[in-house]
Amino acid sequence: MTYEEAVYYLEHASAFGIQLGLGRMEQLLSRLHNPQDRYKTIHVTGTNGKGSVTAMIASALHQAGFRTGRYTSPHLEEYTERICVDEGAISRTDFAEAVAVVSHEVEAIAAAGGERPTEFEMLTAAAFWYFAKARVDYAVIEVGLGGLLDSTNVITPVVSVITNVAMDHMKYCGNTLEEIAVQKAGIIKPGVPVVTTAEKPGLSVIAATAYEKHSRLYALGHSFTIKAAAPPDVQGQVLTLQEHTGRGRALTVDLPLLGEHQQKNCAAALMALLLVARQEKRLTKTAIAAGIHQVRWPGRFQVLKAGEQDIVIDGAHNPAGIDTFCRTYEQVFGTRERVFLFSVLADKDYTQMVHTLFRSDDYVICAPAPTPRSADPREIARILPCRADWASSLEAALDQALQAVQPAQVLCIVGSLYIQGDVRRHLRDSWHVTL
Repeated sequence: MTYEEAVYYLEHASAFGIQLGLGRMEQLLSRLHNPQDRYKTIHVTGTNGKGSVTAMIASALHQAGFRTGRYTSPHLEEYTERICVDEGAISRTDFAEAVAVVSHEVEAIAAAGGERPTEFEMLTAAAFWYFAKARVDYAVIEVGLGGLLDSTNVITPVVSVITNVAMDHMKYCGNTLEEIAVQKAGIIKPGVPVVTTAEKPGLSVIAATAYEKHSRLYALGHSFTIKAAAPPDVQGQVLTLQEHTGRGRALTVDLPLLGEHQQKNCAAALMALLLVARQEKRLTKTAIAAGIHQVRWPGRFQVLKAGEQDIVIDGAHNPAGIDTFCRTYEQVFGTRERVFLFSVLADKDYTQMVHTLFRSDDYVICAPAPTPRSADPREIARILPCRADWASSLEAALDQALQAVQPAQVLCIVGSLYIQGDVRRHLRDSWHVTL
């Protein structure tokens, strides 16, 4: 099986769409001899920020000398980004081998009349198998959707992490914050400590679940706090975490990711790492600080340059993410005027999003996302509270935006992680932007 054949298989041989539940996953992993049990894991969920937290934890473990796997989604340009070992993406050859191994078991299940796993379930199984083959010490696993019924929720981690609880994926997770929190809290395992930055009412649900599972809860603002140790700038921010339980340790780190929301994400990662460090002498404060300083998580308020032109790429795709983008923009760029490339999926609450995101002096070019789930850019342009046009493709919209933006303005590319692959390729290939 080649890489291209592996991608085709994943996209065409799976059960249609999102189908939550663990039965298919447990059957598939059993046939693979449960590779997820051969290494230690850390499990991360939340409405926003779980990818950043996963990246920070994995980076610190790697800096401490542990062979470390990282599983995240979605990818920006290529499937291989989702499965990493020691900060390097899986090779196309190894990705194809992992999918081939999984596909053999999938076809055996199907031949016996069993239900085919979904694409995400097969990808997760491939990641678990590859981490076992690569002999990782730790794998940091990001939940795909929700938590309780997500295909990653077959692991028993050494620590669970829940970032925030906000409105998103209501079709699958519930229509209230409490219902969504139940799904997130579903990753809590009996006796396994859990770290969270969630606030009420989600925090109340998480706390009740942790109590029921006899799992020690570490909550931001209660068990630990974080604050800026120096004024932030476009290069990053210096933060100090103070632990209020146990040894009462303090830890100062230099985080290259921007925004107040990344302070909370960093707090979650640091608290989880300090818990792991209680069992791992190699995971020193120095290693943790080095890992945070080295972390890279592209596409999340990522500031780039096209010549002298400032560009921001951000994958905000729900109301909470849009609110975070607005606060971070003001923190970094103040009131500088903006030109936007905006694309959003039809199943998102984009009516609320656009009235939070756009100012009356913005100029917005709406574009389709490269998925059947894309909202109609003409419809989006029609409802915007500012001057707006639309384009028939992302590439055309990006060209139009780069030609329209002035050096004193900032070009903001926002609305969905789905657009980033095409946008990043076009910036690199046609506009020679270093990503």
